[in-house]
Amino acid sequence: MTTRRTFIGTATAVGAGAVLTGTTVPASFAADTTPVPDTSTAQAARKKLARDNIRAVDTAMRTNYDAMRGNLTKHLDPIIIVNNDMVGGTYYLVQNGAVVETVKPVDEVFEMAKSIAHTPLGIYSICAPSLDPKYIVPAQAPYTDPHDLEMVAYNGPKNTSWVTPLQDFSKTLDTARKTLADAKLPADLTTSCAYLIDRGQAFIADTLKRGEFSMDAFEAFSADVYPSIRTNMYYSSRYQIDGVSALMIRWRKQVGDPAWSNLYVLVFSLWTTFELNQNSIILKNFMDQSKVDSHLIDLMTAQTVGDPVAVGLDNLARIVMDNIAAEMVFSTDQSTADALKGRPDLLSTEILKLLGEAGTGANTASSVTKGQVNQLVCPFHNRSSKTPAVRA
Repeated sequence: MTTRRTFIGTATAVGAGAVLTGTTVPASFAADTTPVPDTSTAQAARKKLARDNIRAVDTAMRTNYDAMRGNLTKHLDPIIIVNNDMVGGTYYLVQNGAVVETVKPVDEVFEMAKSIAHTPLGIYSICAPSLDPKYIVPAQAPYTDPHDLEMVAYNGPKNTSWVTPLQDFSKTLDTARKTLADAKLPADLTTSCAYLIDRGQAFIADTLKRGEFSMDAFEAFSADVYPSIRTNMYYSSRYQIDGVSALMIRWRKQVGDPAWSNLYVLVFSLWTTFELNQNSIILKNFMDQSKVDSHLIDLMTAQTVGDPVAVGLDNLARIVMDNIAAEMVFSTDQSTADALKGRPDLLSTEILKLLGEAGTGANTASSVTKGQVNQLVCPFHNRSSKTPAVRA
């Protein structure tokens, strides 16, 4: 029986052209057919003109694509956009393209615990440029890239520009220590924060006295305070889970189960927190589990997003548009349709195939192909090219 896919797949160019007969082309994208004299210069001019006319097709497509995307953002519903910031996340509930509510659901204890846990990182940030670029702690040698160390230690061990900033950081720690009890944190958290600050102060005093920042000494210090860092991590995690969970329960009731089953969630985070992002881990538990893979979207950013709602809706509009376009435009090739829906570049499969067949590039291409084979399957529907499309 002739199916939609086999019919489209066997349609001739003439047939396809006949379907488009009578289509109106906007004047701004119409081809210029002005005759050009047949000289060498004219041939070059015709070539340029022909290529410009070809480019006009893509320009027209992009103009119409952008217009559709802009209109579609007004109809996206329901959406939760999360800006993964320093306070546990700012959450935006969006319905029909408009923000209904903005909430910072995580208790301040999350921020307090993380702040003091960053004490060793604060010291490192000041002093690391003055490390010895040629020395690595033996136990860390298998895990430390020597070239990375050379770049980090850009001042070298004889430089003492760290002294004043380290003294200033010590004053900041001292002020926090004196008022720590007034913060009214949980008892165990107060104890771990006090220990982190006290040991940090002791390390700073010793470093200033020696006039040298030692990798061995710092690693001994960081190992000593690690159990306290873990305590702070526990409290940050506990308060984040509780805050986000309460918000999700409330928003689900507010939106209603039928609409909630189609919920899209977009989480913005920097590369350093992109994989297994804490907000995404929590949020997936409150979504329709059959749609988590397609509707929970982690968006990696190079820096904090200025307008997460606008950027989020723009990205989601592209995703939703391409989900439908993929099936309609690549109706005879499911693997290519899946690539358009997912994160692989549309040409990735073809490029990997060609590299695998090309002499000196064959070995490299082969290893890449094996490593990326699962990435070439649609992350939204997880259908391989062998899986036929479902049609009514």
